[in-house]
Amino acid sequence: MKLPYLPYNDWQETRITLHLIFQIIGKIRLASTPRKNHWWYITEYVSPLGFTTGTIPLTDGFSSFEIILNIHKKAIQLIHSNGEIESLPLENGYAIGTFYADILDVLKRWELHPKFVEKPMDMGIDKPFVEITEYHHYHWDAIYQFWQMMSWVDSVFKEFSGRFYGKTCPVHLYWHHMDLAVTRFSGKMAPPMDSNARISDKDAYSHEVISFGFWIGDENLPEPAFYSYTAPSPPGLENEAILPKEAFWMDANGSPMAILKYKDLLTSPSPRSILLDFLESTYQAGAKKAGWDIEFLTVIPLDNL
Repeated sequence: MKLPYLPYNDWQETRITLHLIFQIIGKIRLASTPRKNHWWYITEYVSPLGFTTGTIPLTDGFSSFEIILNIHKKAIQLIHSNGEIESLPLENGYAIGTFYADILDVLKRWELHPKFVEKPMDMGIDKPFVEITEYHHYHWDAIYQFWQMMSWVDSVFKEFSGRFYGKTCPVHLYWHHMDLAVTRFSGKMAPPMDSNARISDKDAYSHEVISFGFWIGDENLPEPAFYSYTAPSPPGLENEAILPKEAFWMDANGSPMAILKYKDLLTSPSPRSILLDFLESTYQAGAKKAGWDIEFLTVIPLDNL
């Protein structure tokens, strides 16, 4: 099957609308879920229906709910463990401010009142969700393409994550930058961050990590791409060889980040193998330079057990 491709500039208004929806859903999960290390309790996941929060437990221990962006139904669905299902159709003209009020009304009917910062995070929009009326765009062909891309990457990331014996996060979507990510941990504490660092960064980088991700692009790199970085970044990382030949190191806020453009997979007869090579080579580069016990952390083939 040919890989889908969605150029960064082809769906700008829909992309921002979708990003805002992911932020709202993610903040609801953040406010409703017990804390888990490194912010794993705020993320969303790729699913056969689209994107989901997964099960969000309620405090009585017997009830739960889930929020799904259902690609096939073109709607946000809220599902309660009591059997209730509420749908909010996503049609052109349905503004983010109206959606925000509607989804909170559903939660209020279920006697749920999540408290969170009611503004977008790092999107350059400095007003509450309820006042955002300029984004109301749903180009469903583009959203479907985005979901297909994310679904394929999700499957490759899951295969890659199974090769590591150490602590590994789920393959999940962070709504901060709308990127799909999977992170490996050495098990060692990282040096404390500056006291002025954001609490989100302090928790995310409390331990040594090598992270891998895919995002649809941003202003610095306006096209879909894969990335990998090691934190704390060891000296000389950017001099390590990585695969495939199209991959390269770039500066990201003073630290090297490995990049492989999604479009470089499109003409390959084996894009899955190419992506796995990128993930493995960037892991080896970071783990080697940071002094991880690579052999100890590598999953042994079943035939060798």
